[in-house]
Amino acid sequence: MKRIFILMLALGGMKGAMAQSNYGTFNKKVRLGFNLDPMISTMNPQQSGVNRTSSKMGLGFGLMADFKLGQSNNYSLASGFNVVLGGSKLKYDAGYGLSDYKQIPTEYNFKLTHIQVPIALKLKTNEIDNGMAFWGQFGTYVAFPVSAKASATNMTQTVDKINILSDVNRINIGMLIGAGVDYNLGESLTGTVGLLYQNGFIDVTRNAKWNDGRVNINSFALRLGVYF
Repeated sequence: MKRIFILMLALGGMKGAMAQSNYGTFNKKVRLGFNLDPMISTMNPQQSGVNRTSSKMGLGFGLMADFKLGQSNNYSLASGFNVVLGGSKLKYDAGYGLSDYKQIPTEYNFKLTHIQVPIALKLKTNEIDNGMAFWGQFGTYVAFPVSAKASATNMTQTVDKINILSDVNRINIGMLIGAGVDYNLGESLTGTVGLLYQNGFIDVTRNAKWNDGRVNINSFALRLGVYF
């Protein structure tokens, strides 16, 4: 996590340097900001013998970047750099799950941290009289796990903080959609609030390790952000 925060600070410094530079044309075409996204994360098993017992409250935070397309302010390519904390609780029947715990039914509490880069087409209305503008976006994202831990609980034992980074897939790709509203807070400051939905396409857990078929991860998030 220390390396993640160092990288975030470095990117923030780059944003500040760009804002103070003389690249006026570039600044007009790019809008940068920070976001904080409280979310509900769910892992969805597709195979019998594995069941979700609970979703998990999660959090995303990072940098937003809107790259204007053409001369209009109504179309942009939305991207960024986000740290996403999520997971779920899954109950595995005997014969499924990690080899050390598969002899009897076991519940796993997954805690996953991904670095995520979204890429979406963003459409925005013109501002109305009160400084508000509505937006919607549709696209994809690429995510890479940087931390993966789980606790395993069954009738005989509870084991905490099992490192499962080598037992999850090293990339995730999915669909994202969202909608919300921007509000002009000043000459160079804009607040944004929205709802985001992400649907992962790739199996989160390596089937050779878990024998659990496909398990994808989805999330609903409240986007809270500010553009500078």
